[in-house]
Amino acid sequence: MGVMRFLIDPLPSGGDWPEAWRSYISGFDGRVFPTRVEFEGNVMLCRRQSPDSGRLHVAWPVAGRGRPLLFTTSLREQEAPYILAVELARGKLSQVRDQLGSWQLAGMPVPDEFYKPFRAAHRALAKAVAAQDRPAEAGELAEQALEESLRAADFLVQTYTRLRLTVRRRKSPQLPASLGCHLGQITLDRPEMKGFGNIFNSAQATVSWKLIEPVEGTYNWELPDAQLEFIRENKLLASAGPLLDFAAGGLPEWLSRWDQDLLNLQSFVSDFIETAISRYEGRIRRWEIAAYPNTGGALALNEEKRLRLVARMLEVARQADQDLQMMIRVAQPWGEYQARGQHQLSPLQFVDALLRSGSGLSEVTLEIAAGFQPLGTAPRDLLDLSQLIDSWTSLGVPLNVVMAVPAQTAPLDPLAAEDLEVDSAGKSHFWTPARQAEWIERTLPVLLSKQSVVSTSWLHYSDAVPHRFPHAGLISADGIPRPGLAVFSSFRQDYWESASEADTVV
Repeated sequence: MGVMRFLIDPLPSGGDWPEAWRSYISGFDGRVFPTRVEFEGNVMLCRRQSPDSGRLHVAWPVAGRGRPLLFTTSLREQEAPYILAVELARGKLSQVRDQLGSWQLAGMPVPDEFYKPFRAAHRALAKAVAAQDRPAEAGELAEQALEESLRAADFLVQTYTRLRLTVRRRKSPQLPASLGCHLGQITLDRPEMKGFGNIFNSAQATVSWKLIEPVEGTYNWELPDAQLEFIRENKLLASAGPLLDFAAGGLPEWLSRWDQDLLNLQSFVSDFIETAISRYEGRIRRWEIAAYPNTGGALALNEEKRLRLVARMLEVARQADQDLQMMIRVAQPWGEYQARGQHQLSPLQFVDALLRSGSGLSEVTLEIAAGFQPLGTAPRDLLDLSQLIDSWTSLGVPLNVVMAVPAQTAPLDPLAAEDLEVDSAGKSHFWTPARQAEWIERTLPVLLSKQSVVSTSWLHYSDAVPHRFPHAGLISADGIPRPGLAVFSSFRQDYWESASEADTVV
């Protein structure tokens, strides 16, 4: 068994650091190793089966940023503990340098303003490394290096984003991507639905097996029928799904008696998929066939069974309608769920296996749900997000990105999924409506700048109806629009409406 040791002096927030137990080590190829975390005083021990070198990923407090997930460079095992703050600063600065070199080789000009925090980070890190015999001093200097590195990373990505958006707008004044929202279980008679079509240009209707057939053989299509009519009336780009939700509790309860009988289970699944697609033939071309197949949780299906079942689902859907655009939704696309030791395949490997099977998968949807635990995505900076999209682009299929972050931490959200809660990052006030809006405003431009991203969507519109992620609606439970909704409206105006009007004038 391999062990890596890290010295933390002092422990964050006087020892209040629950995220530390979710730390993990990854290999050079990005594979996440199941990792067990222990503490001996101020030393964190990370145990895993392999003694190979690796990178530690850990949520770490940074002034003004909460506790983003950071990582070290690739480290070998040694008896003496590494100073964690120093290694995290080294890891972030190395990441910035690598990305800077890559973009400069591609011809991207870098403004002089970038180099002020970049050089400051180098100076602080050099002093921290030289002071490692004095851990407290080294840690303080490393914190300065980390703050400057993150500042430089933001500036670098924002520069790239502005340039790429400018190029995309020159090629096509109206961005060739959609801006949407999932309708969830919201009914269309609610007052907050007025104006929806002026903010978004696409929407996903909810066609979920659990909602449509809660009792075996009894179907209720009222909700998706109404939502699709709403989408048609507002001239929005339509998609629908997920037909199968593999998250815990996402499938009909009556199906549980068949979870050990894969053949009969496939028969039930095939029947529902054929029924749903046939019902909406000619009205829906883009289907989210499955959500969360890579992480699972529904029924007693292991990773291999889920992979086989999804491959079969895609084949059945293709046979029902040859013209479909089919997608699956991948949870935790950085793969941190592998640290629990229950999965062999990374998210990218899971999808790659489906593509190689020839099942007809057309698109991949990445779910970025930051600020939730235990099944959400740890908050990361813009550079991590940019590199994630670049890595998934290597699959050669269009990408959709669906997003959610909370607008508050308390009280408990009674209409949200029971297996999720807001991760307050040690600060009960960290997530606010303003923080949610700020996150959207920073994240959307990065996604829109990527040519492989063909759609960006928010995961649910209102907290007033049942939903998965607590407090993540753009409308509060009492029907009040949150600032994030205005951010979406602004992006719609800047990147679609104004361009359309300009084209009309010309």
